[in-house]
Amino acid sequence: MSLLDRHRAVLPDWVALYYRDPIELVRGEGRHVWDAGGRRYLDFFGGILTTMTAHALPEVTKAVSEQAARIVHSSTLYLNRPMVELAERIAALSGIPDARVFFTTSGTEANDTALLLATAHRGGNQILAMRNSYHGRSFSAVSLTGNRAWSPTSLSPLQTLYVHGGVRTRGPYAQLTDAGFIAACVADLEDLLGHTRAPAALIAEPIQGVGGFTSPPDGLYAAFREVLNRHGVLWISDEVQTGWGRTGDHFWGWQAHAAAGPPDLLTFAKGIGNGMSIGGVVGPARIMNSLDAHSISTFGGSPVTMAAGLANLTHLLENDLPGNARRVGGLLIERLRAIAGGVPAVREVRGRGLMIGIELVRPGTDEADPEATATVLEAAREGGLLIGRGGGHNTSVLRIAPPLSLTIAEAEEGAGVLEQALRTL
Repeated sequence: MSLLDRHRAVLPDWVALYYRDPIELVRGEGRHVWDAGGRRYLDFFGGILTTMTAHALPEVTKAVSEQAARIVHSSTLYLNRPMVELAERIAALSGIPDARVFFTTSGTEANDTALLLATAHRGGNQILAMRNSYHGRSFSAVSLTGNRAWSPTSLSPLQTLYVHGGVRTRGPYAQLTDAGFIAACVADLEDLLGHTRAPAALIAEPIQGVGGFTSPPDGLYAAFREVLNRHGVLWISDEVQTGWGRTGDHFWGWQAHAAAGPPDLLTFAKGIGNGMSIGGVVGPARIMNSLDAHSISTFGGSPVTMAAGLANLTHLLENDLPGNARRVGGLLIERLRAIAGGVPAVREVRGRGLMIGIELVRPGTDEADPEATATVLEAAREGGLLIGRGGGHNTSVLRIAPPLSLTIAEAEEGAGVLEQALRTL
């Protein structure tokens, strides 16, 4: 029996696999991975934006091995030096005054914890979320996901109200200038808050990940923050995909809206562990300390994952990988836009740094074309390139997010494969 048959026999049907003939990845090095048949691929998706620095980064593998030889697990019931050291560094990098950090095992759990903190602190269960958003797979996170393709239930422990602004080039305000777009979204938010009790928080991705790497104009969340502050509503910035310098221009996605200052709560995950399971929440002590019941984490902040996070973060900063994301990502976006100019199916190439989306439509329309997206995904794989897909309009967006150490030569190689894949349309 093949591995695919065994997979289907024991895993739920909704655990999706890429490709008509799914591949088993068995090894990685740098920006490349190898499948079980020995074929090498240039990795432009990094396990869903998670292999942040490089596959098999020596500093991370060494830190994991050395820590595992000492002690693998203890839980948060005991003092944990690697956890304290990583928390100190993240607190300093967050920009949040008097910051406290709580570690989880995933971005889903991080957002779940942030929602718990916000609703407990504010004493209400009403949450504002962005249309086309995605915040994880837990019951509470799925219930406020503004993307039908990723929301399997309408049941919810929260009352969710959806706000305009996460998608710049679609919807009722798409034809406005950036300033007009922000003004219209703020007016919509003001109107919404005038018809309801003050919500506990707004949760928003600075750049929507699963939604297809869409984003508002810079400054939208700063304008939102002025309104939210008047109503006592907290702002949760979901940095699970945008954090750690992936956008190139900023270390955190919220900094594109920096006039607002840091968010009340910041969630993170994915890239910090470079494949190890790390998530977390950062916030000021007045919010983070507001739970009035005991709480611990069995696996969050484990010594091994914390050692990996410390080594990975040190490598990221010492080698200025955010700066590399800005330089190489900028070149890659321009190259892809030049290619897209000759492909009628491409509606838009968008993104920042090494977080790039290519939206595909039926030529001459704004109608999403998920079949074309699947075709390009397969063609890229045949050409030796792994990319992702997403988007709120029937997953019609190609998602490109390589490790932040991507070289110019590798960016050019990947762009060449994408050009050939897009021309199959």
